Amino acid sequence: MKKLSTHLIGAGALGLAMSLLGATAAHAAPTGTVAFLMPDQASTRYEQHDFPGFKAAMTKLCPDCKVLYQNANADVSQQQQQFNSVISQGAKVIVLDPVDSTAAASLVHMAQAQGIKVIAYDRPVPSTPADYYVSFNNEGIGKLISQSLVQHLKDMGIPTSAGGVLEVNGSPTDAAAGLIKTGIHAGLQGSGYQTLAEYDTPDWAPPKAQQWVSGQITRFGAKIVGVVAANDGTAGGAVAAFKAAGVNPVPPVTGNDATLAGLQLIISGDEYNTILKPSEIVAAAAAKVAVAFLSGETPKAETTLFKTPSQLFTPSVITSKNLKTDVVDKGFASAKELCTGRYAAGCKTLGIASN
Repeated sequence: MKKLSTHLIGAGALGLAMSLLGATAAHAAPTGTVAFLMPDQASTRYEQHDFPGFKAAMTKLCPDCKVLYQNANADVSQQQQQFNSVISQGAKVIVLDPVDSTAAASLVHMAQAQGIKVIAYDRPVPSTPADYYVSFNNEGIGKLISQSLVQHLKDMGIPTSAGGVLEVNGSPTDAAAGLIKTGIHAGLQGSGYQTLAEYDTPDWAPPKAQQWVSGQITRFGAKIVGVVAANDGTAGGAVAAFKAAGVNPVPPVTGNDATLAGLQLIISGDEYNTILKPSEIVAAAAAKVAVAFLSGETPKAETTLFKTPSQLFTPSVITSKNLKTDVVDKGFASAKELCTGRYAAGCKTLGIASN
């Protein structure tokens, strides 16, 4: 899988995403209806970052286009209904982040049979080629967070004989979660740290991750030296499980998505790392592809994944060491947002000013 780097510089994710659109916006834009269908609300990213980023990019690239937005709230049948609905409303391009990557194959076939282009977004559709795929490099994400954790454990002087790690994966119906899981396995391989147990978290739900980790704490106790959690939500569930069990300090826990909650857990010392992958960047890329399709063009693809022309962005790892410089100073999150309540002390320690 080829990795494509995105340099995260500028005043924030939306500004960077707009700059990446470049000269495309200068050309005469077509008209048409584009649908943006997201999978769930368990992760705050879709409402707070992905759709706003997509909408802003479409407004710039195709001001006369109509954008339809729906969120399936982790319901496969609801996403099916939403897919049918946007087709009936005249959508010519559908950007689809599937609830269930396998079930989405029938949606892709149905749309393509009617001449409608489907852009797989964030989560691929492995069993049938969509017209395009835009995402961060999910397998690379899994490898990055697990390798970062392994190095941290070694830097802490924790011997491999002391125990092992728990692996909290994403949803079993999400092909992107499967890629992250593959990357995690690769990152842990040869580290010497045993994987004590792993769990595929239904719907990425933090309470389910918390419940499972609670059981593993009872089972393994002090043998748990770290947790590789596939996103900030499941990481938060893991942290909550350790705190509820009275474990202090919490073993290092990884994350992904650089959510506000995840960044705050890093500030408080409860989460070790996360992945900064501003969703606005991928959303803007999807908008650019959508407009190309509306224009009758074939969008350029630098690589192919699951027989689908693809654009994959490589994100960066965030820990307490670079949270200020790479997140706050670059405008991806503000000190005012992060340094609230009990996080103020941690911000002070990291040199993050709240005024």
